[in-house]
Amino acid sequence: MAVTIDGSYGEGGGQILRTALSLSALLGRETRIERIRAGRERPGLRPQHLAGVRALARMSGAKVEGGNIGSQSLSFLPGKVKGGFYRFNVAEERRSAGAVTLILQVLLLPLAFSTTSSEVMLLGGTHVPWSPSFHYLSMVLLPTLARMGLRCEAEIGKWGWYPRGGGWMRVTIHPVHELEPLDLSSRGRLRRISGISATSNLPSHIARRQQERAHQRLKERLGVVPEIHITDKVSSTGQGTLLFLLLESEGVVSGFSALGRRGKPAEVVADEAVDQLIEYVDSGRCVDPHLSDQLIPFLGRAKGRSVFSVSRITRHLITNVWVVQQFLDIRIDVKGREGEPGRVEIHP
Repeated sequence: MAVTIDGSYGEGGGQILRTALSLSALLGRETRIERIRAGRERPGLRPQHLAGVRALARMSGAKVEGGNIGSQSLSFLPGKVKGGFYRFNVAEERRSAGAVTLILQVLLLPLAFSTTSSEVMLLGGTHVPWSPSFHYLSMVLLPTLARMGLRCEAEIGKWGWYPRGGGWMRVTIHPVHELEPLDLSSRGRLRRISGISATSNLPSHIARRQQERAHQRLKERLGVVPEIHITDKVSSTGQGTLLFLLLESEGVVSGFSALGRRGKPAEVVADEAVDQLIEYVDSGRCVDPHLSDQLIPFLGRAKGRSVFSVSRITRHLITNVWVVQQFLDIRIDVKGREGEPGRVEIHP
């Protein structure tokens, strides 16, 4: 029996599509998604979403109906997911700086349970707004999944900034038989804060100003001198700036990013990343808001009870909990209100 998903539920964006398709392929269950991104300015599938659909269909030999740009309904009937080498371009259908990390969200869980290792090369945007950056993926998400037994390695070959894209990353995924549960209730003692201040094809003083502003604010606010390295000549066809901060505690790693754009001062970029980090520290909780929703599908497949505290309950988290429960016979309790710190328990 097909699983039917309302694509307008909760945050009503592409995350519903990504999680639903990922679980559909993992479980071999036919899935129909209706009202895809119904509340968005441009509803339906965009090039980035379509790239994920086609990539997963290729890996699983799926039959797809509604797989075109603008479609607000999609039927997906997967076969068996096969590991191996794959190469996908987000801009294959239409020029796009779509996020390669979001494409990986569709593919990672099914490939984790395939029978052979996989190497996936993804071309597109590696550092674009409203999506995890490559550095968040490689330094926060993948190390956390490694604690569950899922080993992955990621490398970046070329940076892709919005709006030009043109970057690429490669991820190697080693299959698992089962995932270990996690207890991320307590953050523990702060060990260090490090980071990267990066620019492409822009004056080098921008990266330096981002670094100096973050140094100043974190030293004054937390009494910590962060180790922020300047990378002002990264390979890219476009222009862009990034400040990425990594906070390492005894119990978890967390990441906070901000991107520059034309007319946005370097100091504002730094303030955005630092503000996120300070909000997280002040909450006293363990998991940062961006990691929380990404963990839910993996914890849902773990062999035991998992629990984590989160610095802020987001609509993305609540939405992903709902989608996962449409596919898996598990109970997920979210304790707390949206926009505030909370606690999540996953009972298989």
